[in-house]
Amino acid sequence: MSEAQDWRTVYDFWFPPGLDDAGPEAHRRMFGRWFGGGANAELPPFAPVVEAARAGCLGHWLATPLGRLALIVVLDQFPRGLFAGTPAAYASDPDALRLAEEGLRNNHYEALTRPWERTFFFLPLAHAEGPDHRERLERVVALADRVAEDAPERLRPLYRFSAGQARGHLEVIACFGRFPHRNPILGRTSTPEEEAYLAQGDFVHTRQPPHG
Repeated sequence: MSEAQDWRTVYDFWFPPGLDDAGPEAHRRMFGRWFGGGANAELPPFAPVVEAARAGCLGHWLATPLGRLALIVVLDQFPRGLFAGTPAAYASDPDALRLAEEGLRNNHYEALTRPWERTFFFLPLAHAEGPDHRERLERVVALADRVAEDAPERLRPLYRFSAGQARGHLEVIACFGRFPHRNPILGRTSTPEEEAYLAQGDFVHTRQPPHG
């Protein structure tokens, strides 16, 4: 794909046309696609776009709220599917965080109208590890609660689940200060407490959204 491509290609891939009118089950399937984890076989064509974003070549996307959202998706979501199980999956987290925080300050976030758009806009605040991670996740919980409250009634159970996921991540960071499930991937030594948590295997990011 060309580095000069418009952000719309990414946006339409990640948020397929028709979501506005789709029913709860279709949205639940999208949650599975979005949050299923692991390698994503659909993403290799976007690898050059990720590299262009990491090189700072797609800054022109930031001129509009949806363009900024598309670039956040490229930096925050695409590496997780392209490079699952490797340090590269998290390498762009600081860049995605910076773009999301800028967008929260300049009202790009407030300009978004759909719950799925807003959710992916603020996810870097939850994903990027760092000294202020707990405070950022507290903000994510508040944002996710608002998204769930404002979501169409048929989709509220899904976005209430999403807000619950944010609370789960907050609990993990409040306890450990980082995501222990990343330790083996990043070559970090787990503490005894983290080893006990890892042995349980109840990871927030593997929980499934509700049916019906």
